[in-house]
Amino acid sequence: MALKRKAFLSVIGFMMILLSACSNSGFQADTNYKVGNFSFINQKGDTVSLDDLKGKVWIADFIFTNCETVCPPMTFNLTKLQKELKDEGVEDYRIVSFSVDPENDTPEKLSEYIGNFEANTDKWDLLTGYEFDKIKNLAEKSFKSVVANVSDSDQKIHGTSFYLVDQEGTVVKTYSGNSDVPYDEMVSDMKALIKEGKK
Repeated sequence: MALKRKAFLSVIGFMMILLSACSNSGFQADTNYKVGNFSFINQKGDTVSLDDLKGKVWIADFIFTNCETVCPPMTFNLTKLQKELKDEGVEDYRIVSFSVDPENDTPEKLSEYIGNFEANTDKWDLLTGYEFDKIKNLAEKSFKSVVANVSDSDQKIHGTSFYLVDQEGTVVKTYSGNSDVPYDEMVSDMKALIKEGKK
């Protein structure tokens, strides 16, 4: 009886080690939100669509140029992420910042805004050129994030998360974008997704 129990425990132990090894390999998604189709204008006046991003791993966020609180820190945090990615030799990615104030955020304003940061704009699209309701609906349906106007103010309500989107256009993970940004986790996740995409 004792021998059978010992053999059983050995099998269980082996299975746990095997499962642990499996769970630590590759990328583990936390979410599964399909991004709806879009075709917007970036800070350079170029059209950027969901189809243009297919095949790329990208990070998305929501900002606006008149933001008096969270947007500048979030944008700065993404420039820091870019530096971390560069240090790790990660080149095959995009960053997409959707303006939640499209009426005011022209391509010129977005270009001026990003020019205040040490950003690699070859890999970063700041998007506008749509109605407010369009970005409100995209945020809510595709990213499960709130976008809203503020009464008697030029400020907007929006989420402060960073969203990791895979090569198929699916939001697979979210991170804090304003404070306590998990840079190491983001870099590791992006590298794992890129590696999986090349298999």
